[in-house]
Amino acid sequence: MTADAEGIPAGLSVDPADPAPPSEQLRRAVLRGREDGTLPAGTRLPPVRRLAEVLGLAANTVAKAYRELEAAGAIETRGRRGSFVRGGEPAEERAARAARRYAEEVRALGLAPERALALVAAQLGHPGP
Repeated sequence: MTADAEGIPAGLSVDPADPAPPSEQLRRAVLRGREDGTLPAGTRLPPVRRLAEVLGLAANTVAKAYRELEAAGAIETRGRRGSFVRGGEPAEERAARAARRYAEEVRALGLAPERALALVAAQLGHPGP
């Protein structure tokens, strides 16, 4: 993404006509930038207060988006140095991590492995194991 005169990457904006909350719009913008390469790994994001000021938002709104992005592993905060875009993970790594979380949840629920696999197959539109 190219930066505007304020030094804010162009895609980091909010649309008042969009029914999604501003924090969700910012979160989606960062994820979209990661996917399309306009916010490559290592890109330093504007400080929360600066971005909030430029976009006319409350600092807590921007902070919420950053917290959600960090929890999802899309950005990392390096203390006073700021927040940076993290590199995307290969799809198989993400899928394996999701599968581990699902397996843990299924075990905790007491479902049989065959039933858990059938549920996944149904979600994927596959006839099943």
